[in-house]
Amino acid sequence: MAQPEAHNFRLLAHDTLGNAGNVGEGVSLQVRPDGRRILWMAHECAPKNFTGVDVTDPTKPRMILQTELPHRNVRSNSLEVCGDIMAVAYQTGTHGATPAGIELFDISTPEQPRSISFFDCSGPRSRGVHQLWFVDGKTIHCSSGAADFMPRNLRDDQCYRAIDVTDPIKPRELGRWWYPGTEERDAAPPVPRHPKFDTGWRAHNTNVYPERPDRAYVGYIDGGACVLDISDIGAPKLVGHWNPHPPFPGFTHTVMPLFDRDLLVVSDECVRTEGADWPKLVWLLDARREDNLISIATLPLPPMEDYAIGGRYGAHNLHENRPGPSYHSDTLVFGTYFGGGLRVHDITDPLQPKEVASYIPPAPEGSPMKAAMINDVYVDENRLVYAVDRFAGGLYVLALTL
Repeated sequence: MAQPEAHNFRLLAHDTLGNAGNVGEGVSLQVRPDGRRILWMAHECAPKNFTGVDVTDPTKPRMILQTELPHRNVRSNSLEVCGDIMAVAYQTGTHGATPAGIELFDISTPEQPRSISFFDCSGPRSRGVHQLWFVDGKTIHCSSGAADFMPRNLRDDQCYRAIDVTDPIKPRELGRWWYPGTEERDAAPPVPRHPKFDTGWRAHNTNVYPERPDRAYVGYIDGGACVLDISDIGAPKLVGHWNPHPPFPGFTHTVMPLFDRDLLVVSDECVRTEGADWPKLVWLLDARREDNLISIATLPLPPMEDYAIGGRYGAHNLHENRPGPSYHSDTLVFGTYFGGGLRVHDITDPLQPKEVASYIPPAPEGSPMKAAMINDVYVDENRLVYAVDRFAGGLYVLALTL
């Protein structure tokens, strides 16, 4: 089990969120016209839904709101804020359960979120929405099931969907895409299953950036990294695909483009404890040719033997350079590694990436894990870093001292 460490990071504040410190992978920052800064966080599992924390003074975070889920068979693992609208994803623990979909909230008064609408994604083979991406105020891109989506294998139960929220009262689907062979009615043959780690061919992160509004960058779990042409949003097309699984153990999570450098940063999520699915890596891909993506490096990590005792250890979330009050860099990659904490890599030379900063807090009280499990990270435009724990630790506010 790794010891606490702080290299080129300084801890400014720590908040356990009222002893409900199990934060998922939905962390988003709202900047109000009066200058107040509200950090919104989705919880990894019930009973809490989402929490709002005033971080105007980053040394004194103050929780202003925490909400409850309707029952324990649903989670709100993902959320995004765009202006005064927040989109929250709801995923159920079993197929066919509810609520499963996306709820839109008016957060113009942060202390009193007001529900605007709910987009239902429930169905007999659906668990709803795992992740969503909402950065332009118009379209939500998400990994979701649907009432009329019929996966051949229930592990493949979430496809890429685009939802029009121009009128937030009446969200409507614009288009969807799934990997050919995963839907019951496909003419394509079934996709191959991973021989050891079969975690499904389904969408995870669904990133679409203003610099390239005609492209969706989709992590497709065991299906690897997918680049979609969404210029015709009603009929997305696969234009780039890279998949190292097998021989590697699967679960592609995030595909983040660095447009000025023709690179993709791709993370594979660790989903098993004690190093059982090691290695789970962050890859750098040469993306000069979308139709011929080439791996050129992986981000270096400390040895598994030193960090995998007491929980998960391996890649997970990245700070994704999203629009808004967010730090953008094409040379520094911020990533979370569960028991490996928060780590920052300099990829100025993409063939020789170097670790330049790291942070691991002490094991939080009340956690079922023996170590902190750092789950997600958000970096604001001032390079203040917000890292969260998956089980009990809540929020860590950090200053990068590089």
